[in-house]
Amino acid sequence: MPGQTLADVLRAKGLRLTAQRQLVLEAVLELGHATPEQIHEKVTCTAAGVNITTIYRTLELLEGLGLVAHTHLGHGAPTYHGAGDRGHVHLVCHRCGKVDEVSPDVFTDVRRKLSTERGFLVDIGHVALFGMCASCDEEES
Repeated sequence: MPGQTLADVLRAKGLRLTAQRQLVLEAVLELGHATPEQIHEKVTCTAAGVNITTIYRTLELLEGLGLVAHTHLGHGAPTYHGAGDRGHVHLVCHRCGKVDEVSPDVFTDVRRKLSTERGFLVDIGHVALFGMCASCDEEES
């Protein structure tokens, strides 16, 4: 969506901009990686009447428009983030649940090896590594 507003993208598809759509997109972008429930909590701080069904429908619409993407970072609900954030590796802390990101370049050797030896092309956009973040590691030590 570089150079285009949400209203521009919606209008191009024959849709209209609503306050709920704007609030959901802003919440996703501000929160970084968030579940629909976390997005709902953020949106209801501004618009108390927005229900969770509206959040799910709006996320589906925004994903269809290529503005947000989801990934599964565990057994719970999907996590949404801005679509421009695709192409990174998620680092998920088992202890506190914090989600961080690193460049997919960390997998350069693995990708090359799998391509050469198995003819398999890795989709880095859907990689999550689970472990313990530095803060939790320090607390545990």
